[in-house]
Amino acid sequence: MVSNWGALVSKFGRAVRPLEANLLVVLAAVALPWSTSAVAILFGFWLLSLVRLLPTFDYRAFLRLLADPICLWPLALVFVALVGMLWADIPWQERLQGFSPVAKLLALPLLLYHFSLWQRSAWVFIGFLASCTILMGLSWMVWFVPELALASGRSPGVPVKNYIDQSQEFALCMVALTPLAFAFYEQRRYVPALACAALVGGFFANMAFVVSARAALIYVPVLLGVLAFTHLDRRATAQLFAGLVVLAAAVWFTSPYLQGRVAAFAVEYRDYQQNIAASTGRRLEYWQKSLGFFADAPLIGHGTGSTRHLFEQAAVGQAGLAAEVTKNPHNQTLSVAVQWGIVGIAALYAMWAAHLLLFRGQGLANWIGLLVVVQNLVSSLFNAHLFDFVEGWMYVLGVGVAGGMKLRAQRGSGGLQGSSADDPRAACADAPGHSRL
Repeated sequence: MVSNWGALVSKFGRAVRPLEANLLVVLAAVALPWSTSAVAILFGFWLLSLVRLLPTFDYRAFLRLLADPICLWPLALVFVALVGMLWADIPWQERLQGFSPVAKLLALPLLLYHFSLWQRSAWVFIGFLASCTILMGLSWMVWFVPELALASGRSPGVPVKNYIDQSQEFALCMVALTPLAFAFYEQRRYVPALACAALVGGFFANMAFVVSARAALIYVPVLLGVLAFTHLDRRATAQLFAGLVVLAAAVWFTSPYLQGRVAAFAVEYRDYQQNIAASTGRRLEYWQKSLGFFADAPLIGHGTGSTRHLFEQAAVGQAGLAAEVTKNPHNQTLSVAVQWGIVGIAALYAMWAAHLLLFRGQGLANWIGLLVVVQNLVSSLFNAHLFDFVEGWMYVLGVGVAGGMKLRAQRGSGGLQGSSADDPRAACADAPGHSRL
């Protein structure tokens, strides 16, 4: 009797451990819009839970995955950053600080392998969406009643963190939900269609009237272009963009906030010409200097974590914008180029290309994964988002989980297209006029 009970407990423990690891990632996705500390702690526990699962690992399959470009290129970028510490002319503490933002890419192969084995991977995306929905509701509340803000000194309508992170999260959710609303409507499932449409409208209105990053004016149209290319026929695409033109005009004339954000470009560029520090001027100054740093060491760069030291040297004896010092040039390519030169740029773009090629086809995994990669690539024109905490982990989580789902579908073990539990879009993949992949 005792031995049977022990065997039952052991069997239950083996069943619970994978679920525990999965739920930790779900909780990390839920926490991402709110707390950097919580995400770091949850991922720490997730790594510990993977150690307990080592006896179940298929090491041959994992090694084959590591050799795949979807893992090989992120690991190559990490390797370049690690080796780049050797030739950086700065203290070792600063070299380690420069390596830290790149280290998150080490989680990608583990996430890809882990979620290629779990049939409920969509829980991660559902958790992230639910968390962003709550944040969006709180954003509206804080906008109407600023006293409800969780911390002082933030932009209006930003309960936690900053408007750049919030815009990145809301834009991703908004575009990701749009084809779901179309498909549910065509299937005459009006309640979920209305729910999706309401969320899309809520995220859009929040970004248009409350607060948004100006980079969203670039990457949101690109994401909508991806939506049209992957889900709509020509007629539907024309209707969508005609509606968007009308909507954009209506928002422009009714949103003083949006008008002010766009008008600020001209004002800040004029300030830049007069050597006055402002957001646009700072970026132009950072980009100009970063190109010079890259030209000084084009092949392998100045080493990991060297960016701030280079700006400090360039600021000696300067005033105004020329005296600005930063460790972040606000452009992903330049951030890599300054530290690791052409070698780093090659690894970065090869990684993006490999991940874009991964997410071809139908299904939730391809749709979410494609959006995550495109958004990161486009928004990285104006920020080093792969190295930022929130946007970087959005990329690692999105590619890791969606890529794992895609790998499991390719392996044929309960594939994506056939599992409505794992893919909410499976039932609508063949909706007429809305899927041409």
